[in-house]
Formats: sequence, C-alpha cells, structure tokens
Amino acid sequence: MRNHVAVRRLPWAPAALVAVLLLGACSTVPTSSPTVQITQAPARQSTVVGIEPLPPERGATPDEIVRGFIDAAASTVRGHPVARQFLTPEAAASWSDEAGITVITDSAAVTTDTGTVSVTSTLIGTVDTHGALTVGTQRAFTRSFTLQQVQKQWRITNPPDGLLLLEPDFERLYDYRSAFFVDPTGRRVVADPRYLITGQAQPNALVQRLLDGPSRVLADGVRNPLQGAQLRRAVTVTPRAVTVDLTGIGNPPAPVLSEICAQLVWTLDQLSLHNVEVLVDGQAVDLSGVPTLQTTGDWSSFDPEMAPAGAAGHYIDGGGLRTVDGKPVKGPAGTGAYGLTAAAVAADDRTGDPASVAATAGGAGGPTLLVGNYGGDLTPVLTGGSLTAPTVAATRPEFWVVRDGAAVVRVTVGGQPQGVDVPALAGLGRVQSLRLSPDGVRAAIVVDGTLYIATVVRSEDGAVSLRNLQNIAPSLTLVADAAWASSASLMALAGDAGQDRMVPYTLRVDGFGLSLVSTAGLPSQPTAIGEAPGRPPLVSAGGTIWQQSGGTWSTLIRGQEPLPGSAPFYPL
Repeated sequence: MRNHVAVRRLPWAPAALVAVLLLGACSTVPTSSPTVQITQAPARQSTVVGIEPLPPERGATPDEIVRGFIDAAASTVRGHPVARQFLTPEAAASWSDEAGITVITDSAAVTTDTGTVSVTSTLIGTVDTHGALTVGTQRAFTRSFTLQQVQKQWRITNPPDGLLLLEPDFERLYDYRSAFFVDPTGRRVVADPRYLITGQAQPNALVQRLLDGPSRVLADGVRNPLQGAQLRRAVTVTPRAVTVDLTGIGNPPAPVLSEICAQLVWTLDQLSLHNVEVLVDGQAVDLSGVPTLQTTGDWSSFDPEMAPAGAAGHYIDGGGLRTVDGKPVKGPAGTGAYGLTAAAVAADDRTGDPASVAATAGGAGGPTLLVGNYGGDLTPVLTGGSLTAPTVAATRPEFWVVRDGAAVVRVTVGGQPQGVDVPALAGLGRVQSLRLSPDGVRAAIVVDGTLYIATVVRSEDGAVSLRNLQNIAPSLTLVADAAWASSASLMALAGDAGQDRMVPYTLRVDGFGLSLVSTAGLPSQPTAIGEAPGRPPLVSAGGTIWQQSGGTWSTLIRGQEPLPGSAPFYPL
C-alpha cells in the first residue's frame, strides 16, 4: 500500500516568491485588492507518485486557492478530499472528480477585485471517463473561477466537472495503456489507447475498459466479443497468474471464446502479467490446445504487431521496384519497364512472402495504378490527374489510393476499383498521403500539411467508409508523409518551423507523446517515410534510401555507398 506524504506545493511561483509566500501565507487578504497576474511557470521538481498536497492555509488569496485546487487534483486519493477543501461546502458536495480530465500547460492566473480568478493556459487534451484521450487544438484554454468567503476564507463556488491537471502531473500520475478489441476479420487485436492512474488497480481497470467497449472514435471499426459480459469478481493477481472471472457471456462458440481470451491476454500482458487464467462463471474455459494459464504465445495469431516473415523493405529506383539489398524484384516490376513512382506489397497469409503488388506509374495521360501478382505482370486498373502512393493493410489484400486529391479508391487483384466514402474530407483540402494501419482499422491521412486519423468502417452490405476524422497533431505544420510504426503509433515527416527544415516525429495514434526524431547521418532533408511493426524506419533523403539504426541513420548496406531511390515502404 502506498504511503501518502502531505506536502505544500508552490510550483507555479518563481523561487523568490516561494520564500515570500512561505513567510506570509497566513496574512489576511482584503476582500478588495488590485489585479495580480502570475505569468511565470517554472518547471516543477520531479516528485514520486503518492505525494499529497496540503489543504488551504488560512488567509490564502483567491489565486492561491485556485492554484491550490489545481495542485490538489494531482492526488492519488480516491475522491480527492483535499481538493474539495478548496471549495465551498455546497460545491464540495456536488463536485465530481470522475467526470474526465482536462490537461493544460503554461498556466497563468489573474485575480480581480470581485473574487474572480481566470486561469489561462494551452489545452493539451481531454480524457473521458473511460480513459480515452482527445488531443487539444493548441488554442488558448480559459476557465473562470468565482470565489466567496466562507468563515472569512476564500473558497471556490464553481469548480469544473472532472479534474483540471497540469501536464507534468498528468504524465506523472497516469500511464499509457491499451485495451485490445478485435478487427472485423477476426485476425488481429486492435489497440485502443487509454490512460489509467498508476497503481495496483490497473489490471481490474483495464479489464473493465474491455467490458465497457471501445472508445467512441474506434467503436465502428472493431468488434467486442466481450460486449455484455461482466466481472463476477475483481481481477486477482498472484505470483502464479492473473485471474479473470467473467459472467454474462453465455456459452459462446469456440471462435468467439478464443477472441475473448486473446483480448484479455494481450491487454493484461502489457502490465507484465504474462500468465492469464480465464474463468467463466467460476470455471476455467475449455478450448482445445489452450492451457489453463494462457500467454500471448497461445494467441500469437492475434498479435497486433505481427509483420510478415518476408517483410523486407522495398523502394523505387529508376522506375523499378527494389528490395533493401539493392536487388530488383523478379518480373517486369523490377526492370523499370513500367516507370513506377510508388508501390505497396501485400504478403501471403500463410507464408508471409510477398504475394501481390499495386504501384503507380507516370505517363503522358497522367498517373496510372497497376495491380498484379508479385513477380508477374501488372495490369492498369485506374487513372487520374494525380494518385497518392498505394497502401495496404496486413488483414486484407486490398490496395487503397487517393485520386485527384479527394476520391479514396480501393481495389483488389483482379477486382474493380470501388469508392470509399469520406464525407469529412469535403472542404478540408487536397489529400497528399493515405496510409492504412497494419490491422486495417485506421487510416493516417495527410491533407494540405495536416495529419488526420480516421477509422475504417465496413458495413454488412460491403460498403466501406472513413469516419471520425481527427486532427491528432495540431502542433505539426507542413506534414508531408506519415507511416505506421506500430498498430498504435506513427512516424510523421513535418516542418520544423524553428530551423526551416523537414524532420521526422514519432507520436501515438491519439496524438500524445509527440517526439522529435534525430536526423543524424542523413545527407539532406527526408522526403518520404516507410515503416512497419518491428522493422527499422526507412526514409528517402537526397535521392537515396536510409534506415535508422541505434538512433542514427545509415546506408542500407553497411560500409557501402547509399543506394539511390525513393518512396520506401514495407510489405504487409
């Protein structure tokens, strides 16, 4: 059990002001005072999880009460009793600390002579009651607090529902986890990012997130075999195993029960709980070939990060398709006869070897999409004024492109092109790039330099659409390309306004965790990215192809000159 230590935190004030406040914090504050503005917000000292703030001091000013209330939100105690002490009795009784989280940074408080305090900040994001984060718009966040005196002490009358947390506190107190649901083909579990308070309750909380269902933006693109199920008792963790006892699922057929087990095992494995015992109404599940204590090895076929065994990197050079060893692929696609400009390769389900290919080729009449078997002849299937680089997911041999910057089209080998409905694209601008996630449930779309994520929704009548379009990286400008590093993270190529250059960034699928990637070793600015789970990132730079290794970029063949090429990618 964690020991909570009560401390007084004054992180928003300059160091000199801290000393003054410590000496004079008990002085009486008049009911009318001049406007005071706090504009400096130094970095907080790192603290261990479990440190608890003290309640308000007597004579605290209105802005100190508001800052204390926000500080007290960074508590691990259920119900946030200290935070409630900054509120009037009526507000304390009605305030809910479970109505979600608003994460802010760069805070400043302004006090007026009427007992009103305005907190102005930048919105980092909001977290709903299920732990799903929506990234902020980078616009200013303003919240006005009203205060009144209760027994001559200032207290807040109108707290916001939920918690208002500073970014450092959020990062310290909440862990990034995933609840795993099932893709429409039943072949993969799909990561649905959540943020959970750190501590021993996470196993139970994560399983409850599964029972509650997928997040709003992902719900239409996945299945949840656990829908309607409940926990018969709390999830228990022992040195032997973690036990999940379910009820309310009836007697599902073996395939559905297998999906349920895969969901639970992959979800709990990220907590280093590698042996999972699944019970239904107190009895161990009975699945042929599956032991009582299940591991991810028993459900490796659902691996969210599975990559084809033969997934060597590919790129285009001289109009021909090559692999990262510099050799042309077999057949006419490797000869340069088609004049290829970009390509995508789908792997065989059984062997993992490349099976089919879609590629764009230039021409006097505009670009053409060619499709065919890997190593064989390619057939023209689509033309347009422009075509984006093809993309494919690991779960379906179905290639997607965007024609003329707006029309999303999908096609299979031997099939006819079919449109994909994307109503949210209207009016946004021109699509520069579209990349399907490895599980085929999401798409990363670059529109006029802005990065969006959409959910792939497949209807029973065969229609396909992209829904819930979200700008996940509002702070990135001039985005040129994006590729999936995993089922729930990306690498994006975007402008660095500070140095007037293009650089790679990594970020999670919800937009959080944005981080700059070093360009050490590259001869010039990168122009395109290729990635896949468990594979080293590839970029084209200066008309040559490079791969990342140990934090720096190196040539494809160690010790040799860089190989010329463009449009790198991995088969899926």
